[in-house]
Amino acid sequence: MARKSLGHVGIALVLAAFAGALQPVLAAEVQGVRIWAGPERTRVVLDVTDPVDHTLFTLTSPNRVVVDLHRGRIDLDAARLPPGQGAVRRIRSANKQNGDVRVVLDLAETAHARSFLVPPTGQYGHRVVIDLSRPSGTAPVVVSRPTGSGPRDFVVAIDPGHGGEDPGAVGRSGTREKDIVLDISRRLKKQVDAEPGMRAVLIRDGDYYVPHRRRMQIARQHRADLFVSIHADAFKDRRARGSSVYVLSQRGASDEAARWLAERENAADLVGGVSLDDKDQVLASVLLDLSQSAAIDASQDAAARVLNQLGGVNRLHKPTVQRAGFLVLKSPDIPSLLVETAFISNPSEERQLKSSSHQDAMAKAILFGVRSYYYDNPPPGTMVAVNGTPRPRRPDEHIIMRGDTLSGIAHRYRVSLSSLRRHNNLRGDRIRIGQKIKIPPSGG
Repeated sequence: MARKSLGHVGIALVLAAFAGALQPVLAAEVQGVRIWAGPERTRVVLDVTDPVDHTLFTLTSPNRVVVDLHRGRIDLDAARLPPGQGAVRRIRSANKQNGDVRVVLDLAETAHARSFLVPPTGQYGHRVVIDLSRPSGTAPVVVSRPTGSGPRDFVVAIDPGHGGEDPGAVGRSGTREKDIVLDISRRLKKQVDAEPGMRAVLIRDGDYYVPHRRRMQIARQHRADLFVSIHADAFKDRRARGSSVYVLSQRGASDEAARWLAERENAADLVGGVSLDDKDQVLASVLLDLSQSAAIDASQDAAARVLNQLGGVNRLHKPTVQRAGFLVLKSPDIPSLLVETAFISNPSEERQLKSSSHQDAMAKAILFGVRSYYYDNPPPGTMVAVNGTPRPRRPDEHIIMRGDTLSGIAHRYRVSLSSLRRHNNLRGDRIRIGQKIKIPPSGG
């Protein structure tokens, strides 16, 4: 029986398959290493070209975390290992002879380590994430001001959105939302702290990421009276513009109530000053619903006042307070609102958001709305509840908002128009939004 010939095409296919079998599997390349450190956690991110299996283990004397990426490769010149920060004293790496990449984190302090692979999302590709957290019992403890020592401050928890490996929205010229909202939040904190009987707490005060539920927990630990989350919106249509303010939707509230009642770690927590751990399911549900309804009503009130003030600084994207199920708004007993300061995707608003004077004006608008809410709804024990509304502190300067006129400013601060012009070297009455006007001394 004659043998069948494979023919030229068949031989070519066999050779190609054989060559493919001999071809080594391409290694995942580490393209970069990034690190962020917060007060409770340090995160190291390895940017890789492809999904990669990895092994993590710890060593002592000295303390270090070792991560082996199997069948990987790193170009040490291109990857540019960053200097250590937080829990990491130094980062080292090498290509091993067995084809793996080894990354060593020399620790500056004892830490628990965990790692996981993250698929591509947004501007990022595949990532191996290593989280280093303080051992239980060593996290910073929030020391609350003692009660009974006189009127307490009205505490505002200010939450700059995103942070760390989460940049948020990115504007056309590369402006990152996480940086802008941190700048505005820091300015807002400074302004709140300058108000009599008010004190601000920053949920994050650096370039690191805080999980959404942890943001709520930090506000609760500081016994915040109001939670304000700061963001900058984005949309595919670059013409979209304006400021918005959100509070929790009813559906989001219902979902969170069910979660609170289902999770035992929440039961011993105080909701509206009442513990749920000694209540039966029906009573606990009623108390939680009452607390949550009151918080949403208060959120709506505070949000409307902030939105009204923002309208003097920027165009409003929506003229009324919006409702959404944002996780950071779900605290069942802290009035919470989320401010979309502007559209960072709009080139004009992106330029404004980078302006320090505009950031100041944004922060001041939020402050005025928050202060108005506090003065009309002072929580028990706060300075306004005990002593009444304080006399307004005479400012050294005024930031121009929409609708302001030079004569109106002179009238508000009881100075003459001529002295206001002279104090600011102004020849006419022309002013612009965001401009700072110095207020002359009384009688000036």
